[in-house]
Amino acid sequence: MGATAPRRQAPQETEERTVDRAGRTRRILVGEIGRPHGVRGLVKLRSFTADPAAIATYGPLTDEAGTRRFALTLLPNGVARVEGVADRDAAQRLTGTRLFVDRDRLPPAEEEEYYLADLIGLRAETEAGESLGQVRDVEEHGAGAFLVLDGPPGHGKERLLPFTRACVPVVDIAGGRVVVALPDEVEVPPRPGEEEAA
Repeated sequence: MGATAPRRQAPQETEERTVDRAGRTRRILVGEIGRPHGVRGLVKLRSFTADPAAIATYGPLTDEAGTRRFALTLLPNGVARVEGVADRDAAQRLTGTRLFVDRDRLPPAEEEEYYLADLIGLRAETEAGESLGQVRDVEEHGAGAFLVLDGPPGHGKERLLPFTRACVPVVDIAGGRVVVALPDEVEVPPRPGEEEAA
């Protein structure tokens, strides 16, 4: 990989999570129920897993609150049957429901691959060991993942860093840390008229 190549992420991505470094179960967003398909309770399904069919292999999924469970049967063309949903009205009520799976039900990541949820809460430090704070979030904007760092206590500085090998040369999940090679900061001066608007 080149110096600016993105880090490899585990196969199931586009994650959102309930994070707890204290050992409670974390859940990862793996899909979303779309609009109804036909009149017999079928729905369109958006799968966020690398293999769209994998979403049905994790067992029952839950909603965002973790209170409702959904067992899915995949059908061709991105359509799914949700157990217990037999008509269009019931399917319509599920539109937009985001589907989560417990992190421990996902397959282990391969070497040099990471589930983005596993980075949340890791200490961030420079190559010299200086604390940069903690990874608060990982954002995916289409061009690659970015780590959101909360600065160390008392500094209150938030940083947004590209999750590339050049910027994050070491990811030590077991050690609870990432090593960051800070890029040069780029400050973009306001254009004429922008200062007054702010």
